[in-house]
Amino acid sequence: MTVSVSVRPARHSRAYWAASDVWELAKRSLLHIRHDPDQLMSVTVQPVLLVIMFRYLFGGAIRTGDGQSYINFLMAGIFIETAALTATATSTAVTADRLSGATDRFRSLPMVKSAVLTGHVIADLARSVVGIAVLVAVGLAVGFRPHAGPAAWVLTIALTLLVTFCLSWISVSLGLLASSVEASQQFGLVLFVPILFSSAFVPTQTMPGWLRAVADNQPMTQAINAVRALLLGQPAHHYLLTTVLWFCGIFLLAFPAAKLLYARRTLR
Repeated sequence: MTVSVSVRPARHSRAYWAASDVWELAKRSLLHIRHDPDQLMSVTVQPVLLVIMFRYLFGGAIRTGDGQSYINFLMAGIFIETAALTATATSTAVTADRLSGATDRFRSLPMVKSAVLTGHVIADLARSVVGIAVLVAVGLAVGFRPHAGPAAWVLTIALTLLVTFCLSWISVSLGLLASSVEASQQFGLVLFVPILFSSAFVPTQTMPGWLRAVADNQPMTQAINAVRALLLGQPAHHYLLTTVLWFCGIFLLAFPAAKLLYARRTLR
């Protein structure tokens, strides 16, 4: 009896095969949407409900203090909230793979080990693009009137994807720590706490002094302020730089932590 072993051709570099592994696993994650459409529901229906709720239930009672309509103020916060909603899908996907044995099968294949995790994260970026498109369409329908030019829109989308990417790596670690899919869904709520204490829904000037100090100096507020400034045609350089520094720092911590947890949890 003979056993065939798949060997990769040597004509391609390691970087090529690493990219190929990530691409194949990202496609796998996206194909799962056909069987689990809730992955798209979380980045489309939930942000839409938030826009409608805040626009029509709370918008009339909230003053932005800068002459902007509340819907123009609100949309930046929903952009970043959508990034967090997208990232939470990673934790449940990682947990499901680990508990079903799929992760163990992937580890036995001749592939880059971190590709399993990176594939989920890249798939999140694709879901995020869908969520942004739906969010913009609904926002325009309910009165959102941005002043951003093409360059500002490109920066807005890039910044939202950066936030999604970095939060997804935190979500990977949460998924590796969870003992069940249900637990991973609960862990994902951790990503929303900073958004609640930010400039997403109300100006930080209306908060108590101690809370404003926290809200003004955390990464979600910086990202929201950057997106808001870009969409409304205001100066955004300071917020952009601060956001990039914050989230690059988050990635430099979250990525190695996820790799370490992956190695430990899959060896059990």
